[in-house]
Amino acid sequence: MQGFIHSTESFGSVDGPGVRFVIFVAGCPMRCQFCHNPDTWNMQVGEERSADELLAQALRYQSYWKDGGGITVSGGEPLLQMDFMIELFRKAKEKGIHTTIDTSGAPFTREEPFFGKFHELMQYTDLLLVDIKHIDDEQHRILTGHTNENILDMARYLSQIGKPVWIRHVLVPARNDKDEYLERLYDFIKSLDNVEKVEVLPYHTFGEYKWKELGYEYPLAGIEPPDRERIRNANRILHTGQE
Repeated sequence: MQGFIHSTESFGSVDGPGVRFVIFVAGCPMRCQFCHNPDTWNMQVGEERSADELLAQALRYQSYWKDGGGITVSGGEPLLQMDFMIELFRKAKEKGIHTTIDTSGAPFTREEPFFGKFHELMQYTDLLLVDIKHIDDEQHRILTGHTNENILDMARYLSQIGKPVWIRHVLVPARNDKDEYLERLYDFIKSLDNVEKVEVLPYHTFGEYKWKELGYEYPLAGIEPPDRERIRNANRILHTGQE
């Protein structure tokens, strides 16, 4: 089984607990206006690599993981490559490795064959980092080009099965940082029983140059990152403990 891989990071510290080997897959169905990795959108640009090859590479750094470290698959969007993810995480769990998925949830559906594969993948997944881009469906479509209905449904399903999640929210001025939206997001998070952590990730412009290099018009041109007060405000409303 081959996966389309964009890149790897040996000592990730922000993609789950502890020190992590991070695998960035290629391919994503969403077109987030704030995306800092538009070079991962096309799956075919990724390098084909096997689960065994990636695990062998990851295990070289296992001594650095200590308590809580492991492997995180990010993207791009990992859930576009379900068969590869199942093989990778099944083999990782056989070796006692902690497994985490960083996902937008955009591919999620309760229809088959996806739902059956997702259910199997969850057997080998310890934690999900779920990125909720916008709580309002209409505004989510504007911000990402995709509905959020199935994304919120995935969050509810993960709560039903008791799978631990961290909720992540990229705070974008003039898009999703209104108190009304943040309060609605917090109400949704409160309805879930499996949220271990909530993180506010301030929007930044570090990826703007990639849009230009790829010939894309950057949709958030002129929008500055949120200031400290807006970040504190979001942390307060979402009860992240980081005010």
